[in-house]
Amino acid sequence: MEIQKGTVLNKVVKTNRNGLLKSVLMITILLSFTVLLAGGYWIFKEQAPRPLKVTNEKGEVLFTKESIMGGQAVFQKYGLMDYGTVLGHGSYMGPDYTAEALKIYTEGMQDFKANKQYGKDFAALTEDQKFAIKYNVIKEMRKNRYDSTKDTMKLTDAQVFGLEKVKEHYKKVFTKGDGWGLKANLIKEADMPEKNRAYVAKGNQITQISDFFFWTAWLSSTVRKGDTITYTNNWPYYEDAGNHLSFSAVWWSGASITLFVLMVGVILFVFYRYQFGMKEAYKEGHFPKIDLRKIPVTSSQVKSGKYFVIVSALFFVQCMFGALLAHYYIEPDSFFGIKWIHDILPFNITKGFHLQLAIFWIATAWLGMGIYVAPLVGGYEPKKQGLLVDILFWALVVLVAGSMAGEWLGAKGYLGNNWFMLGNNGWEYIELGRIWQLILIVGMLIWLFIVYRGIRAGLKREPDKGGLIHLLFYSAIAVPAFYIFALFINPGTSFTFADYWRWWIIHLWVEGIFEVFAVVVIGFLMVQLGLVTKKSTVRQLYFQLILLLGSGVIGIGHHYYYNGSAEVWLGLGAVFSALEVIPLTLLILEAYEQYKMMREGGVDFPYKGTFWFLISVAIWNLVGAGVLGFLINLPAVSYFEHGQFLTPAHGHGSMMGVYGMFAIAVLLYSLRNIVKPEFWNDKWIKFSCIMLNVGLAGMVFLSLLPVGFIQIKEAFHHGYAASRSAAFLQKDLVQTLLTWRAVPDTIFLIGVVVLLLFCLKALFHLRKPTHNEGEKLPVKDLAVEDE
Repeated sequence: MEIQKGTVLNKVVKTNRNGLLKSVLMITILLSFTVLLAGGYWIFKEQAPRPLKVTNEKGEVLFTKESIMGGQAVFQKYGLMDYGTVLGHGSYMGPDYTAEALKIYTEGMQDFKANKQYGKDFAALTEDQKFAIKYNVIKEMRKNRYDSTKDTMKLTDAQVFGLEKVKEHYKKVFTKGDGWGLKANLIKEADMPEKNRAYVAKGNQITQISDFFFWTAWLSSTVRKGDTITYTNNWPYYEDAGNHLSFSAVWWSGASITLFVLMVGVILFVFYRYQFGMKEAYKEGHFPKIDLRKIPVTSSQVKSGKYFVIVSALFFVQCMFGALLAHYYIEPDSFFGIKWIHDILPFNITKGFHLQLAIFWIATAWLGMGIYVAPLVGGYEPKKQGLLVDILFWALVVLVAGSMAGEWLGAKGYLGNNWFMLGNNGWEYIELGRIWQLILIVGMLIWLFIVYRGIRAGLKREPDKGGLIHLLFYSAIAVPAFYIFALFINPGTSFTFADYWRWWIIHLWVEGIFEVFAVVVIGFLMVQLGLVTKKSTVRQLYFQLILLLGSGVIGIGHHYYYNGSAEVWLGLGAVFSALEVIPLTLLILEAYEQYKMMREGGVDFPYKGTFWFLISVAIWNLVGAGVLGFLINLPAVSYFEHGQFLTPAHGHGSMMGVYGMFAIAVLLYSLRNIVKPEFWNDKWIKFSCIMLNVGLAGMVFLSLLPVGFIQIKEAFHHGYAASRSAAFLQKDLVQTLLTWRAVPDTIFLIGVVVLLLFCLKALFHLRKPTHNEGEKLPVKDLAVEDE
């Protein structure tokens, strides 16, 4: 009887391991998302108004809420967020339309007042006269004339004149082109029949998009009711409009660094005091021998091979689009004089393809790895698993081909009222039309079902509901779950609130959930290979997840500084964005441990390729995501930099350096086990790894970073609009840096080609399945607790 009690007690203790860490993680998640959702509600309540009517001083209607919403839809419909930016969000070839419209609007008011008072344009005035006019314009334009009781807004005569100047400018731009990368007659009335328009209001589309741009200029220069700064926290920087760096931006920049230094000390103390590192599962000098020929292979695992070939092919195509984008900064309307290439693939469409393909190939690599790993976790191959794998594969092919065709047709204006459903969503990073988003979600749910079927037996055997297998399953659930928030955005959603949800996808889904999944997968693979103990790995995973989610969820706020969100996000975003660097830095310690293990494995260690890329992930996590992200996330820096080249420097370092390198790592791990050992060649992999890292480093540090530094300096001295103009990109030094980017780009492309050729060759040398459906696999049971 006593033995039975002891056994029961021992079982309870085992199933409640890491109880404190689990509680801390759950509290962290609960508090983080509570703050994020409460902040989202605050954004919704505090967003700039879209008045039902905007009138002049006589009460005559100038434009309406319908026109503002219609203009936003036109902006999305033609994929202009993949060319320029609004409120600093989008792409960097074209101008920031908010800053540009604000400059035109301000100069219009200055000319109006100068002519009224002195009978001549502002430029012809004396310095003293200019000073007086500037003061009066700032005072007039910053006054908030929105009447919330009637939901109407009144513009002064000077503001009306500024509005007309904005409309004149964009009528010219969208009929004759902008003289840089935007084609003439981009917006055509024939693309949208007047009857039953989808999201676009009745009337001229160019007028509507002009009204929308003016509205963003108005909210960026008008003080919030009961406040002292504008709806955009005084962004963009433009002295003539009275926009200066706010006190909050300065204070929270300093506070975030102070708290960062404090938390580094605290977290490092906890990390070493309670030994949260992984512990080797082998004794020194007795590295586990791994015989690839004895590793079981099932039908679904073999079929995962074609996923990885598609991954490398999509990677190659994505990089070719990237090369075309880089060339457009030198020659914006053709490719080495070939005009028809620009006609077919203008910058905005090419940029949309480049971003979507990045998400597609990285996500597909992770999906393929999940398919490969599932039978190893469950211990057998479920019935018809191979059939489901084939169905998912062809669903992905349809999704990629169909969505890209839809994006092209939508941005070209060929889909009419179906542009949002079948074409392009219009938001950077989530360009997929609504039908393609739904197909993507269904595809990820099918993948989740495949993974669940594979690991179900392991889940049942694992007594700890917070154990390694369960963590793997929970992180897999989060992948489709968090993309669903993309459905919360419609063309009629206010730009600020839509941007709130958009960053749930870009930051929380791509940078957050995928990172959680990556951390868990790395831990799983290390245990599966017999390199570390399961007990120490699970403890470290909980520690890392607490840090990642504790900082990363609220850290999304650095995207909300200047997009029209409430000022509170300057504090929240600054502090938690700074803290995000800490877990990324700790991963470098893990990478060193992985390097030591690889070295101890000697020449016979079969996963060198995977470990080379895992080490690359850790380095780029620190440098690309951490250091470069920290640089631009300080509010005082972001105020001048927001939407400039320092952002893609961080973006390339984190997206490719972290998620891309990790995708290649899991690709190589999976392929290594399903390709015949005699046809594997690590020299190809090592060469590809070196070329990709050298090329990426050159791209970031020899081109994007220097241009970004020059650009932020331009903004500081001449105003933000000047830093985003075509004139800035045409400067000799900037053009030289962008031209020489071709060298690291070429090095990078060589690495991509080598990887593609390697995967194609591997596809023809796959192993035959060694075990049938339902047959027990001779693999390590990860449901069993180690001591």
